[in-house]
Amino acid sequence: MIPDLGKYAATILGAYGVTLVLLGGLVLASWRRSARARAELARLEAARGETRGRPTDA
Repeated sequence: MIPDLGKYAATILGAYGVTLVLLGGLVLASWRRSARARAELARLEAARGETRGRPTDA
Protein backbone atom coordinates (compact mmCIF):
# COMPACT_ATOMS: atom_id res chain seq x y z
CA MET A 1 0.00 0.00 0.00
CA ILE A 2 2.98 2.32 0.55
CA PRO A 3 4.21 3.76 -2.75
CA ASP A 4 7.82 3.35 -3.78
CA LEU A 5 9.32 6.80 -3.27
CA GLY A 6 12.73 5.86 -4.59
CA LYS A 7 15.59 8.24 -3.93
CA TYR A 8 13.16 10.97 -2.77
CA ALA A 9 11.86 8.95 0.18
CA ALA A 10 13.84 10.89 2.81
CA THR A 11 12.79 14.26 1.37
CA ILE A 12 9.13 13.37 1.10
CA LEU A 13 8.93 11.69 4.51
CA GLY A 14 10.81 14.63 6.04
CA ALA A 15 8.30 17.04 4.50
CA TYR A 16 5.43 14.98 5.95
CA GLY A 17 7.15 15.03 9.35
CA VAL A 18 7.68 18.80 9.30
CA THR A 19 4.06 19.30 8.23
CA LEU A 20 2.76 17.15 11.09
CA VAL A 21 4.93 19.01 13.62
CA LEU A 22 3.74 22.40 12.33
CA LEU A 23 0.09 21.33 12.36
CA GLY A 24 0.50 20.01 15.89
CA GLY A 25 2.04 23.33 16.93
CA LEU A 26 -0.86 25.26 15.43
CA VAL A 27 -3.38 23.06 17.24
CA LEU A 28 -1.51 23.50 20.53
CA ALA A 29 -1.24 27.28 20.09
CA SER A 30 -4.95 27.52 19.26
CA TRP A 31 -5.87 25.41 22.27
CA ARG A 32 -3.74 27.54 24.62
CA ARG A 33 -5.13 30.79 23.20
CA SER A 34 -8.68 29.48 23.58
CA ALA A 35 -8.04 28.56 27.21
CA ARG A 36 -6.60 32.03 27.92
CA ALA A 37 -9.55 33.75 26.22
CA ARG A 38 -12.01 31.60 28.18
CA ALA A 39 -10.28 32.48 31.46
CA GLU A 40 -10.23 36.19 30.59
CA LEU A 41 -13.93 36.10 29.68
CA ALA A 42 -14.76 34.40 32.98
CA ARG A 43 -12.74 37.05 34.83
CA LEU A 44 -14.53 39.88 33.03
CA GLU A 45 -17.94 38.34 33.60
CA ALA A 46 -17.18 37.93 37.30
CA ALA A 47 -16.03 41.56 37.52
CA ARG A 48 -19.18 42.69 35.72
CA GLY A 49 -21.32 40.75 38.15
CA GLU A 50 -19.64 42.50 41.09
CA THR A 51 -20.36 45.95 39.65
CA ARG A 52 -23.90 45.22 38.46
CA GLY A 53 -26.32 47.70 39.95
CA ARG A 54 -23.61 50.23 40.76
CA PRO A 55 -22.64 53.07 38.42
CA THR A 56 -19.36 52.53 36.59
CA ASP A 57 -16.85 54.95 35.08
CA ALA A 58 -17.59 54.44 31.42
